[in-house]
Amino acid sequence: MSDYEREQEKMILSQSGSRKEQAVEAFLGGCNCAQAVFSTYADLFGIDRQTAMNLTNSMGGGISRLREVCGTVSAIALLTGLAEGNVNPGDLKAREKVYQRTRDLLAEFEEENGSLICRELLGILGRDQSARPSERTPEYYRKRPCAKFVACAAEIIERNLLRKEA
Repeated sequence: MSDYEREQEKMILSQSGSRKEQAVEAFLGGCNCAQAVFSTYADLFGIDRQTAMNLTNSMGGGISRLREVCGTVSAIALLTGLAEGNVNPGDLKAREKVYQRTRDLLAEFEEENGSLICRELLGILGRDQSARPSERTPEYYRKRPCAKFVACAAEIIERNLLRKEA
């Protein structure tokens, strides 16, 4: 491990407790679930907050409120790609490694929460018919368990993706 990587690891570990809280606060502050998770860690990979927010804007609500793959799950997958990534399309071994790593992390999320699918996590039948986001009111936050999923995703990222063996 290089000196730079050691410094990055120290920074990550020193901030990791607060990053989970930052992700939850971002969600409670109006970010969608994917934005809350991804934007909290994107700077560690050289991505500014505005770009992170734009990249994940359409992933909230299980991909644009279709209630498919949970936005926090999408954020885990994106961050795994950044952390373990492969830029050589012909390197199938490296791609397999990223896929397996992503599967492992998502299996943790699914084990803890029972699903990777937004509508199943929320107990909603079918897709939402409207693309219009719900108003973020105290009632919205009381009936939505999404902050719990944001926190879970952050824990998985911090526990497995950001800590590297020395």
